[in-house]
Amino acid sequence: MAVTPTAELATAETFDLNTWMADRLQAVEQALSHWVVEDSPAGLGRAMRYAVLDGGKRLRPLLVLAASQSADTPNTEAAMRAACAVELIHAYSLVHDDMPCMDNDVLRRGKPTVHVAYGQAQALLAGDALQALAFELLVPEGGGVPPVLGAQLCLQLAKAAGVHGMAGGQAIDLASVGLPLTQAELERMHSLKTGALLQASVLMGAACGQVPARALAELAQYGRYLGLAFQVVDDVLDVVSDTQTLGKTAGKDANQEKPTFVSLMGLNAATDYAHHLLSMARAALDRSELPQVQALHALANLVGSRTH
Repeated sequence: MAVTPTAELATAETFDLNTWMADRLQAVEQALSHWVVEDSPAGLGRAMRYAVLDGGKRLRPLLVLAASQSADTPNTEAAMRAACAVELIHAYSLVHDDMPCMDNDVLRRGKPTVHVAYGQAQALLAGDALQALAFELLVPEGGGVPPVLGAQLCLQLAKAAGVHGMAGGQAIDLASVGLPLTQAELERMHSLKTGALLQASVLMGAACGQVPARALAELAQYGRYLGLAFQVVDDVLDVVSDTQTLGKTAGKDANQEKPTFVSLMGLNAATDYAHHLLSMARAALDRSELPQVQALHALANLVGSRTH
């Protein structure tokens, strides 16, 4: 499924996203493997590593790293720690969302969900521990991350993960099963549940790169539109793709009577809307006038062209 016309790839057409991603994905994977240790009480570390390693698109870490380099002055250690922190929060949320008390799913990233593989109690604890570790990474001893920056990153991540972000959005999602939502209500839910952490990834990266205030406002808009577009594409893929391709249960939203952009708009209109949102994200990047936004443009294209 692709929602990005070829003409709109021009901004990033000379940028080699695959090469740019390869080095950074390897670095993120190595850092996660280093920080999520197996040596922990009662095998908890094994469940944590199972939840985090060897799977996932790593879009959130990539957004952190891309935003951090947009102004040419990144704190590279802070950016890598922030990249891993947002991925740990994302992983913890998936562990908990998949549990029987939430979405009750048995497949994630092409393998059994954590509660299926390790039991519900261990899955709950693994998610809790991943969440705690995310904030620990942002305030290391030794001075690699200035205390003011570490506190700023913790605040941004906490807001994105909490009641006015991901957790609040999930609460609305659970309360909305079987209910008709307006487009505004649906957008609010997903701006919290999915979009808040994606936007925070951009803003945390920007903080690590000392992006000036005027440009920061445009990056916030980029993150907002990208986050919403990601969810619209996700809703489309849930309809048009299959379980093997997605790595998670296809058709789950319709089976559980959850409101989606496809159920509200129809398949074609939802696809068009994703394209519109991505165009708005790219326009915000252009308005930022930052010197190095090729990677952010390319990641927007990637969101539009993803198949899983």
